[in-house]
Amino acid sequence: MEISEIAAIAGKGGLFHVLKPSRAGMIVETLDDQKKRMMVNINQRVSVLKEVSIYTTSGEGAVPLEEVFQKIYEEFGDDPGVDTSDSEDLKAFLKHVVPDYDESRVYASDMKKLVNWYTILLKQAPEVLEPQEDEKESTEDSENPEATSSADATAKSAPEEQEASETEKND
Repeated sequence: MEISEIAAIAGKGGLFHVLKPSRAGMIVETLDDQKKRMMVNINQRVSVLKEVSIYTTSGEGAVPLEEVFQKIYEEFGDDPGVDTSDSEDLKAFLKHVVPDYDESRVYASDMKKLVNWYTILLKQAPEVLEPQEDEKESTEDSENPEATSSADATAKSAPEEQEASETEKND
C-alpha cells in the first residue's frame, strides 16, 4: 500500500484505503481490523494523504505529510510518546518534528489528527512510513550500469565492424 492510496474523509474518523473509483464517487475500506467497505459520494470531502501538507514559515510554505510521518518514524519509531489530550504536549511534539511549522495556521486539532493518523498507519500500513526514495535510487543505479555496459559493448563492436569492412575492401 502507498500513501497515495490512503485518504481521510471529512466527518468520518480514521483513515481509509481507496480501493477503486466509480461513477458516483469511490469505494473505500476502513484501515482498521474490521475492514468495512463503503461508497463515498462525490460530494463528500476526501483528502488523499499524499496531497496533505503542514503549513510552515519557510520559503516553501508547507512540508508534505509523508515527510513528517517518515521523520516521526525515524526519530520515535513505534511510540511517538505524546499525549493527544494535552495541547501543549502536541505543540512541543510538532515543534520538535517540524521546527518551522506555522503556529497561527496549524491548530491543536490538526496535531491530534497527525498523531492519530500516524498511530493508525503504524498499525495497519507500516510500509507507508518507511522511506521510499532509497528503493528508487537503487533501481536507477542498477539500470544505469546495464545501459553503460551495453553502450560500451556497442562502442567496442563498432571499431571491430569498421576493421572488418576495411579488410573486405582491401581484398
